[in-house]
Amino acid sequence: MPATGAPDGGPHARWIGWLDVDHADSSRGQVTIEPTHAESYRRARILLRHGLDPLDFVEADIVGGTVTVPVPQLPQAGDRPTDVAKTPISVVLCTRERPHDLAGALGSITALDYPDFEIVVVDNAPRTDATERVVEAIADPRVRRVVEPVPGLSNARNAGLRAARHDVVAFTDDDVTVDPHWLRALARAFTQHPDAACVCGLVPSGELRTAAQAYFDQRVSWADSLQPRRYCLTEPPSDTPLFPFQIGRYGTGANFAVKRAPVIELGGFDEALGAGTAARGGEDIDMFYRLIVAGHTLVNDPAAIVWHRHRSDAAALLAQAKGYGLGLGAWLTKVALDREHRRRAFLVARRRFRDTARSGAAYGAIAAPARGYDDAVPPGVGRTEVLSVLGGPWALWRGRRQGRLAQPLHAPPGRAG
Repeated sequence: MPATGAPDGGPHARWIGWLDVDHADSSRGQVTIEPTHAESYRRARILLRHGLDPLDFVEADIVGGTVTVPVPQLPQAGDRPTDVAKTPISVVLCTRERPHDLAGALGSITALDYPDFEIVVVDNAPRTDATERVVEAIADPRVRRVVEPVPGLSNARNAGLRAARHDVVAFTDDDVTVDPHWLRALARAFTQHPDAACVCGLVPSGELRTAAQAYFDQRVSWADSLQPRRYCLTEPPSDTPLFPFQIGRYGTGANFAVKRAPVIELGGFDEALGAGTAARGGEDIDMFYRLIVAGHTLVNDPAAIVWHRHRSDAAALLAQAKGYGLGLGAWLTKVALDREHRRRAFLVARRRFRDTARSGAAYGAIAAPARGYDDAVPPGVGRTEVLSVLGGPWALWRGRRQGRLAQPLHAPPGRAG
């Protein structure tokens, strides 16, 4: 991912890269590489890969302009399919007035090594022609722009669903760089799991220049597991005691793909959730949860990689923390207001009382002051997130008062919104 500036000089800064060990001389159990544009960094984080599959994240010092990293033993060939580039895919990228970010994301998507895909850029409630000019400058026949006049990420995602020409629809954001094999890995996951309605991928930090980015990197779980996982009601995972409510395990909105028909059958994304609404977030976890409780299978496959640029300054980090709390609170409110979901939550909480208590305590623990980041990270950033959960009911109510529907794709054409 192209850097947006120099590291802040703190101990948390990392040069980020990845290495395919199949193309490296690892006969001595290690590989030495020369990272590019790493002059201001003292340490590196490198994702080791074996073909499509991630093996491990390793960190090492940069000494004399080189990094030496250990290489784990390569896994034996498994039964994962290899001829996977036959499924046409629609890529939906929702954006609003961020032309520089959009240009970078589109550049990485148009360079993908996949033979049959389109890119739908959803220009959400545009105030200028900046997005239009970026799309025109790309001048790629696979890229087309769709305007969604109502602000809100869910509205934009639904517009992308309606505009998509293919049965598999992959979603990502404008502040990312997608891996060259992203669509190939998504297609492989759907091939290996034909019952899957949704595949989520790995979202590692693509830039770690500042303390704010380092804090967010350790706060989220988007790149914690490098093992593929399946989630469905008929095969509840034994290590997820609060399933299906441990929504952080599933994935995130920056990197997921769905089969179009099941999502349309559910009515699409909830318009009262997501960026651009009072709730500011939650539309992705809401969709993942709804797909699972509707009887579908969700797969998390870390081979599908999208590198994400976290917010790099304290003000943006605080705003993001508040949005995460509001989105979670709004989604929990929605669950509590639905009779069937409320009954399911009560049964899980009653059977797993201790796990529920531990989970609540663990989330509440992030309210403790952020330490080790000097003044670059507000000490109350975690408290901001936790307390913002309490604003979720009000945020959801405001969205409904504005006419934002929970199942907008079931609404008759021309309805007010």
